[in-house]
Amino acid sequence: MRRIRGRWLLQKSHDMWPISPGSEKVPDAWPGWPNGKKFAFVLTHDVEGIRGLERCRRLANLEKELGFRSSFNFVPEGEYHLPDSLRTFLTQEGFEVGVHDLHHDGSLYSSEKSFQDQSHAINRYLRSWNAVGFRAGFMFHNLKWLHQLNVLYDLSTFDTDPFEPQPDGTNTIFPFWVPGNDSRGYIELPYTLPQDSTLFLVLQETDHEIWSRKLEWVAEHGGMGLVNVHPDYMNFDGNPRASEYTARLYQHFLSDVRSRYQDSCWFALPHEVAIYAAQFKPASPIGLL
Repeated sequence: MRRIRGRWLLQKSHDMWPISPGSEKVPDAWPGWPNGKKFAFVLTHDVEGIRGLERCRRLANLEKELGFRSSFNFVPEGEYHLPDSLRTFLTQEGFEVGVHDLHHDGSLYSSEKSFQDQSHAINRYLRSWNAVGFRAGFMFHNLKWLHQLNVLYDLSTFDTDPFEPQPDGTNTIFPFWVPGNDSRGYIELPYTLPQDSTLFLVLQETDHEIWSRKLEWVAEHGGMGLVNVHPDYMNFDGNPRASEYTARLYQHFLSDVRSRYQDSCWFALPHEVAIYAAQFKPASPIGLL
């Protein structure tokens, strides 16, 4: 059913996905990327279940061999327990750890009270994991409520994605500042490349052409190429199930990115982009907040 709906959405949204016209507009107070780099490239992962947890080391090693580092976002109270040994391994190897929802059951945004109640536990995990980033399950988002979390950045939005249950996009390929009632705030980092689950499971793409084409467009306009990949759906043994795709697709994409953009791209972790952007507090898209 998701694939049937996906094909229908693809036809309906061809004029705003995977590229949304206008999202290339440079925000106010944006100085460009550090060290004269043309654009930024950021890798993130949402680890949804036990299967994904068991594949984190293999995914990290794949990226490390190609010279990349990424952020792994874990569900604190889902179907698995995050071992301290895995968290230590990732951070010692230069990766980042973030918080992915609380239960990943769709309840976080069911009401403002539910969000407020769960935010206390989320903040405890942020502190205990020494994490500064958050992403909600199912990409649900309310940028005002998120001020209840003690985060440097949030990853729960996208420039354009009609395939999500809450499909309102930010229509920007740049990070932006979400101000609070006082001087505090956080940086929003929308993902700007389609999710792996959309490409390879829903639309059943057999190569990384859409990723590469979108990243080329992002690079041309000096934006941020941020992708979300799920180890839960990535198969490493060469025999993917119906709910999986082969890790070679991701590996080949990263190899292509490295060879094409080695000198022009800032390969960064989410917290590095957020720290940089927070210095300038780039304006959010008009009408978003």
